[in-house]
Amino acid sequence: MLLDVDLAVDDLGRKMQRKTMVPVIYNLFPTLVGSIDHWPAHAARARDLGFNWLYVNPFQSPGFSGSLYAVKDHHRLHPLLEGKTRSPGVEAMAPVIQTIRGLGLSVMMDLVVNHVAKDSPLISRHPAWFRRDVTGEVGSPSVVDPDDACRVTVWGDLAEVDNEGSADRDALWRFWETLIDRAMDLGFTGFRCDAAYKVPPELWRRLITRARGRAPGTLFVAETLGCSPEAVQALEGPGFDYFYNSSKWWDFVAPWCLEQHEAFRRIAPSIAFPESHDTPRLAAETGGSEAVQRQRYAFAAVFSAGVQLTVGYEFGFRRALDVVKTTPADWEAPRFDLRDFLRRVNALKTRHPLLATEGVLRRVETGGDGVTALRRWSDERGTHRGVILINSDSGAFREVEVPAEELPASARLYRPCRDDVPDAGFPVPRAVRLAPAEVALLMEAV
Repeated sequence: MLLDVDLAVDDLGRKMQRKTMVPVIYNLFPTLVGSIDHWPAHAARARDLGFNWLYVNPFQSPGFSGSLYAVKDHHRLHPLLEGKTRSPGVEAMAPVIQTIRGLGLSVMMDLVVNHVAKDSPLISRHPAWFRRDVTGEVGSPSVVDPDDACRVTVWGDLAEVDNEGSADRDALWRFWETLIDRAMDLGFTGFRCDAAYKVPPELWRRLITRARGRAPGTLFVAETLGCSPEAVQALEGPGFDYFYNSSKWWDFVAPWCLEQHEAFRRIAPSIAFPESHDTPRLAAETGGSEAVQRQRYAFAAVFSAGVQLTVGYEFGFRRALDVVKTTPADWEAPRFDLRDFLRRVNALKTRHPLLATEGVLRRVETGGDGVTALRRWSDERGTHRGVILINSDSGAFREVEVPAEELPASARLYRPCRDDVPDAGFPVPRAVRLAPAEVALLMEAV
């Protein structure tokens, strides 16, 4: 926690200056789309849908397990990604990233500094960089289930890096700095920091400082899902711009999600998502409900400052992504087409000041059965305010009345989930009848 008030205000000012563009992120899962030659076409579709960031999972050559997150050689491309006429080195990505940025997209990559593949040559070259178990062998990272301490997952294909206690720590940290430099040379302008809570905050501060010394607007997003609140708090100091929130798992009723939002919004704004490469496909979970597919993305877009969508969501893909097994052969035929819907939601997200910040959220009691109403302010002063309405029933219409005192004087009703209503919103009726699984907004006209 910052103790000096002037420093705190100055730091907030720098953060606000960096976040002039609301992050609306399209996750391009590399082995699903294949060769880097194909990436610009997917990027063009993402830009057409209103996304302003393209995030790519690890693209480097993997170890024996084949997992994208078990990087063996940081300087070579994954074999599935090599273009026919290109070098296997990661430098082949530079013209591709330049093309994508020319479309108007910023490009973010995974930054994995907690571990490498168990068969990485770094282990023999720099044995002091890695943690050891009681037998002296290189250890593997693990995680304890927060709901059951007896359940421990160990990733045996990974070697855990000793970023904190290595006897050769300075050389190790310089190695990570060289990866930052090389990525920025390729054209990357953002980093998703994998398992950020497992890395010393001092290392993150050093890497973030280095990147922003080269390009002040470089974006850093902390991946903190599944860690304790205390671990999230510890990441307040290094300078992260965003972290990922857990709203995907909210049932619109239990109090935990709003409580977590209230506690964490003071640390950094967050990014919501309806599914990720680590979760089942939402369309598979719902049996292919297009209404819920719309609902969960619209909710993610209005819940917090940033939003992220995984490639294929727009077409109702059901096959889960796999960091080991997914190949271009897993590309599916579209089951539905949400492209017009995504354009509407993303346009509203990026143009309306109420939705451009993490915001302050409070539940509104309306008496409407099956409807969750959330009061949203853009900031503590309530500079911009409105109400989010969510029909949690995916099989029935629901009607709700919102108390007039909850609404700004110029409030209009926006219904981005509906294809048959104007994008500009219209006057608020006395009672709003929500379609199954609909998300609607009552807020100032823009």
